[in-house]
Order: sequence, then structure tokens, then C-alpha cells
Amino acid sequence: MGRKDPRVDAYIEKSAVFARPILNHLREVVHAACPEVDETLKWGFPHFMHKGILCSMASFKQHCAFGFWKGTLLAEKHKGRAAIRETAMGEFGRITSLSDLPGEKALRRYVKDAVALNDAGVKLPRPKPKSGRSLRVPEDLQVALSKNRKARTIFEGFSPSHRREYVEWMTEAKTEATRRRRLETAVAWMAEGKVRNWKYLQK
Repeated sequence: MGRKDPRVDAYIEKSAVFARPILNHLREVVHAACPEVDETLKWGFPHFMHKGILCSMASFKQHCAFGFWKGTLLAEKHKGRAAIRETAMGEFGRITSLSDLPGEKALRRYVKDAVALNDAGVKLPRPKPKSGRSLRVPEDLQVALSKNRKARTIFEGFSPSHRREYVEWMTEAKTEATRRRRLETAVAWMAEGKVRNWKYLQK
């Protein structure tokens, strides 16, 4: 049998009134379709696990979201059936009431197909590398790295995607003060060998 996580109960209880029946319904459907499923919280919202991440749900101020970890593969399989679409977070768009979701039978089918993918060990296809997109390291980051040999060595050894994550984090700062704080944090993290999103890596 699967395992329910009391933190998910707390998450639902703290959600907006409109969201609670939606989240409870999604939870029941997932457990009915996969009795072995386990619950957990990842990145602050409920996830359902079965031989890896199966699906997740979340509530916001005015809508809910429900998505499958391998939603792109399910979208191909269910083309022409009840909509799986890539809008908002998840594959079912902005969910504001139960009527925004496919019927329970269709939802169970999605869950069972997601379970089958995990049972078979199917991996998500790796995204194709974007060609012709060179990475420009900001001057202030270059200067900071030149003063910290360990951080510079780690940064230069990162994959292009990990280097880009740090650069984009810097350049997306809205104020100069935020940028300075991010610069200091980035160099400190790199000196410890950490990628930008190290906090979210599965332990």
C-alpha cells in the first residue's frame, strides 16, 4: 500500500477554500489509480512518487495546477483525447474548479499510463542543445571569479547549462543591490562546488 504524508494534509488545509476540493479530488484519483503511490513535498508542494516522480499538484491564490513528470510523453500518447496541454504549471491549465478537469475515468487513465512509464523505466528525452547561443559572462562576475581561484576553477568545469544558470540569475536581478548579493552568493556557492539550483537536487 502507498503512504500518505501528513504534510500534504496541512498543505491542503492551508490552501484557499476553492482549492481544497480540487486538491482532495486529485489526491483521491492518484491513490485510486496507483494504490502503491507515496506522497511527499518537493519544492514546497505535493508530489506523488512511484519508482520516481509520478505527478504533482499545487495551489495558488486563484487557481490550482496538476502535472505529470513525464507529461510530454503522455501528451503524445493521449493526443486527441481529453486535453493535456502545456499552459500554466502542469498539463491541465489553470484549474479553478472541478469542472476544469477531465472526468475521473480519464484522469485515472493518465495516472495509470504515467505509472506504466515509470515501471518500464522510460526516461524523458534530453532536450536538444541550442546551437548558436554563446554564453557571455558578465564583467562583474568575471572579476569576482578572478579573485577566487577555487570558484573560478569550479565555474569553468561546470557544464554549459550550469554556467548559464548562474549567469542568468545574475543578469535577471532587478536592482544593483540584488545583483551584488547574488554575485557574492554565487561565488561562495561555486567555491563549495555547488550548482545554482543545488537546493533542489534530489538527495
